[in-house]
Amino acid sequence: MTVQDWFRSAPCGLVATTVDGEIVDANPTFLSWTGYPLDAVVGRPFAALLDPGSKLFFETRHSQIMHLRGEVHEVALTLVKADGTTMPSLINSTRDDDAGIIRTAVFNAAERIRYERELVTARRAAETSEERVRILQDVSTAFGVSATDEDVAESFASVARTAFAARETAVLLIQEDGELELVGGTNPLAGKVSPVPELRKTLDVAVVTAGPEERDFPQVAEALRAERLASLTVTPLVADGVRLGILVCFFARRTEFDTQFFDLLEALGRQASQTLTRVRLQRRLAFLALHDQMTGVANRQMLQLTLDDAITHASDTGEPLAVMFLDVDDFKSINDAFDHATGDLVLVELATRLQTGVRSGDVVGRIGGDEFVAVCAGTDAEAAASIAARILDICGQPVVVADGIVSPSVSIGISLYRPGVDSPPTPEQLLVRADAAMYDSKRQGKNRHSFNEA
Repeated sequence: MTVQDWFRSAPCGLVATTVDGEIVDANPTFLSWTGYPLDAVVGRPFAALLDPGSKLFFETRHSQIMHLRGEVHEVALTLVKADGTTMPSLINSTRDDDAGIIRTAVFNAAERIRYERELVTARRAAETSEERVRILQDVSTAFGVSATDEDVAESFASVARTAFAARETAVLLIQEDGELELVGGTNPLAGKVSPVPELRKTLDVAVVTAGPEERDFPQVAEALRAERLASLTVTPLVADGVRLGILVCFFARRTEFDTQFFDLLEALGRQASQTLTRVRLQRRLAFLALHDQMTGVANRQMLQLTLDDAITHASDTGEPLAVMFLDVDDFKSINDAFDHATGDLVLVELATRLQTGVRSGDVVGRIGGDEFVAVCAGTDAEAAASIAARILDICGQPVVVADGIVSPSVSIGISLYRPGVDSPPTPEQLLVRADAAMYDSKRQGKNRHSFNEA
C-alpha cells in the first residue's frame, strides 16, 4: 500500500496544511465526518473550521507549540461541520520541514467525551450515595440514644438542617387533639402563618416557594418573603399508615430540588417515623410494666416502688405519709346482678374517680380484684380524712351501665407514718395496717373511712 493509498483509506481524519495553517489536502474520512467536499476546504485556514473557542486556542497556543516543538499531541478542539453542528475532536500535529507542511491527524472524540461524562455522572452518583449512607448512619446513631419524642424530633431537625443545608428546620408532631405542635427545631413562621395550611392526605413531599408563581399557598409565600426565605419543603412523617407529624425545611436560597434530594428526604422521614414509633412503643411497654392494664392506674410493682420512695422521703424530710386501702363494697353483688364485664366497667370508672379524689401528686394503684391503694405523701391525719371524705363522695355517685344504674360505695382504711413519732415502717407494714383499718370500716357499716396509726 502506498502512502497515498494509506492517506485515502485511514480510519482517522488526516489534514495537510501549510505552515501558516492553510489546508492543502484532506482525506475522505475527514471530509465524511465534517460533511465538506474537498474543494470547500482546500485553500481555507484550518482554524476557519473550528468554533470560536477552539479557533482562539488554535491560533495562539497551538501555533506557539508548533513553532517551538514542531509537534502537538492530543489537543482537544471542536470542529464545526458543514451543517453547522459540532464535532468534539482530538488532534495530533507534526511539522514536516522538508515538505514545508504540517500533517494533522483528527480523531472523533464524541464517544470519549460521552464516556467521560458517564464516568463523571457515575462518580457523582457514588459520592451522593456515599453521602446519603453517611447521613443515614449519622441519624441512626442519633436516634439510637433517643428516649422521648422530643429527643427524636431534635435529632431529626439537626440532621436534616445539616444534610440539606437548610437555614432552619422544624419537626411538628400531631398531638392528642389532632393539632400540630412544634417539638424539635425552630419555626421562623411561628405566629405569622402555618408552614403548611393542612396536613395533606397524600404522602408526598410538598414544596412551597416564595415567588409570585406560588398559587396554592400565597399566604405562606408572603410570609417566606417577609423572612427572606426562598422556599420550604414539608415532609409527612408516617409509620404503618399512621400520621405522626411533619418535617419542615426552610431554605434561604434554594428553589429547585432534584430526585436525589427527595429520595434522601423521604429516607430520613421514614427513619424518623420508625424511631418515633419505637420510642412510643417502648414508652407504652414501660407503662404497661408498671400499670394495671384494665384500669390504667399503678400496679402492685409500681406501688411497691412508690411506697419505698415515699417512706424514704418522709424519713428524710420529717413529713407525714398516709396510705389508704380501698375496697369496693359488695362488689360480688354487682357482678351477680349484672355480669363480670359490667363489673370491670365499674372498676375502671372507680379508678378514674379515685384519681380525681386524691391530689395531683398522690399515686393510686390497684393491687388486685376490687382493691385499690392510694399513697399520699406529706399528708397528716386531718388531710387524709379530708381526702378520704372526698373519695367517698365521688365514688358514691351512680354509675350508668348498659343494663341499668350501679350505686357503688367503698370502704377506706388509712395508715399513717409520722416521722419522729413512729419507727420507719416497711411498705408491707403500712399496707397491712391500712387493710386492717379498711375492715374496721366494713364492720362499722361500710362507705366510710377508719384510721390505724400504729
